[in-house]
Amino acid sequence: MSTLFRNANFVRLFIASFASQLGTTVGNMAFAFYLLDHFAKQPYYATLAELMYSLPTLLVFFIVGVVADRFNRQRIAEYSDWIRVILSVLFLVTILNGWLPAAFLVLFLRSAVSKFFAPAEMAILQGIISKEQYDQAAGLNQMVFGVFMLFGMALGAVAYHTVGIQGAIIVDGVSYLVSGIMIRLCKVEPQVNLPNGPSSWKDLNMKLVLRDFAKGYGYIRSNHLLFTLIIGFFLFGFINGGFAVLPMFTMKYKLAPEHFEQFSSYFSISLGLGFLFGSVLGTVLVKKVAKHHIIIGGILLTALLTMSLAVAEKAWIYLVIIGIAGCVLAPLNIAIGGWMPELVEPDKMGRVSAWIDPVMMLAQSAALGLIAILYPYVVSLEMAYLLLGAVMLLAYMWFQWQMPRLVNRPLAERPLQDAESAPSSH
Repeated sequence: MSTLFRNANFVRLFIASFASQLGTTVGNMAFAFYLLDHFAKQPYYATLAELMYSLPTLLVFFIVGVVADRFNRQRIAEYSDWIRVILSVLFLVTILNGWLPAAFLVLFLRSAVSKFFAPAEMAILQGIISKEQYDQAAGLNQMVFGVFMLFGMALGAVAYHTVGIQGAIIVDGVSYLVSGIMIRLCKVEPQVNLPNGPSSWKDLNMKLVLRDFAKGYGYIRSNHLLFTLIIGFFLFGFINGGFAVLPMFTMKYKLAPEHFEQFSSYFSISLGLGFLFGSVLGTVLVKKVAKHHIIIGGILLTALLTMSLAVAEKAWIYLVIIGIAGCVLAPLNIAIGGWMPELVEPDKMGRVSAWIDPVMMLAQSAALGLIAILYPYVVSLEMAYLLLGAVMLLAYMWFQWQMPRLVNRPLAERPLQDAESAPSSH
């Protein structure tokens, strides 16, 4: 792990990613508390806010990967930060004037711009570290994710009750500013920034975008292991959509109605502690256990834990289950995160990454939409958790059916990309 931090480019990219996540987490959580505080009788507002974070993916998904593979990846990541700084200022203006519909629109636009950051950042990361460091980088990313799960909701609650929603939005803008500066300071080789050579924005048209996007799909379909992972991401997205709002609803309307903000913070602390412990465990597991075994086992355990939340009648029992789930999810995510760069060629990473977000967000948006329509009049909280667990069981059956036979298939029978990645799959 120490070798990663001796890489100046990695350190700058790491700080940029951390700052970007910090701004997004604090602002989004504070806005959720603001909505639940001011519109307690309309919980669907919080669900609509989550939709504003996920729906933009469906608007820009076909172009973000093409842009990341054809244009300067460093500039794309940097400019996405600058634009989000400007949109954060507009978001602040809408809140100060009480323009809630306009606030939702700005959130939608800011989320759309953010979708260009991740494929570019992931492609840069792949080019500045060695293949042997992919698992370490994935483990570190999970630790950072665990920190935000640990403190994210608490930071949002503290920001909302100390500096208010306005102060939280200012934190957003400053974080994006720091991220943009760190991206600009990176010194990335031209072949990493422009793996397919220079391109002109004048050449970017719908025909080119659709052709490159189709090539990305064809590349995924030719790599059966990669295609299996992508299908799994769809099911994960459905789970993400449910857990984006259900924990707050559970505390607000069932387990801790008088202190839901406090216990919502405890939820993030419990999940974050689980992720931190699981990240340490996961970095050891990926060296000793086949990645597909970690993924399959992790999905099954997560499904069972999710369904058990339906019968949790005490807040502390709910929090313990969430902590265990975090410990299980971290190694699963490390296995997937470390495997993806091994399966994808550097000049295709942008287009492949561009498929992950829309697949997940389509499912996430569907889950949020169903919750907004069905809860609480048609589906109870308990039924919602049981349905999420059932979807996770579908993911388990998919991976159990596909992965072992693909990983164990003789090299001669595999497509080129599968064969090349075979040694690192075990």
